Amino acid sequence: MSKSITPYKDSTLGKKEQVTQMFDTISGNYDGLNRVISLGIDVKWRKKVVALVAAKKPETILDIATGTGDLAILMASTSAQKITGLDLSSGMLEVGKKKIKDKNLSDKIEMVLGDSENIPYPDNYFDAITVSFGIRNFETLEKGLAEIYRVLKPNGIFVILETSVPVKFPFKQGYTFYTKYILPLVGKLFSKDNSAYGYLSESAANFPFGEALNNILRKTSFIDCKAMPQTFGVATIYTATKK
Repeated sequence: MSKSITPYKDSTLGKKEQVTQMFDTISGNYDGLNRVISLGIDVKWRKKVVALVAAKKPETILDIATGTGDLAILMASTSAQKITGLDLSSGMLEVGKKKIKDKNLSDKIEMVLGDSENIPYPDNYFDAITVSFGIRNFETLEKGLAEIYRVLKPNGIFVILETSVPVKFPFKQGYTFYTKYILPLVGKLFSKDNSAYGYLSESAANFPFGEALNNILRKTSFIDCKAMPQTFGVATIYTATKK
């Protein structure tokens, strides 16, 4: 079981409601902050995810925790006929819808308000499913993964892009300093919701990564689970398949 961390520890709301509220609040600044916080490297990571998915020639793709649709938009370059972006935050989805409309991709990409733990699609529906920097925000990781497994077609590919913690010196020490001190400061400078970026750094530091996450995927019945660390281990791309 993964450790559950919530954005607002004094709130009476559950993690799901708190995460939704947090992303609604920061949705207008989210894209710009992502570029600043990651120094733009997150775009390179997403393109690697797209390449992995494209190699499977999917017709249908589900991008969970799609946010403002960055990954869903990049997926438009694949062979997919239909791409669905799913997210709990209506604020993030509205930003994404505008980006999609501006790129004339509304016919190919649909943004849907929905819950990763109760995906509103039938069994064995999607050829490929992705989650980019969102899986650590699941209220119950195992329940969310079970839902993903349910709606993924047999032999379909599941790809996760998520932050991880470097294990080698000096990258581990540098990462710890950056996430503990710099990330919340940047969030405070650019966003009115300072606690949001404190939560994001804390959740990143405590979320299972590498083989620990692969083992959770295997317990959910996924096979061929692989972890590919990116940029000294500050992020990891995971691939898995439904048998």
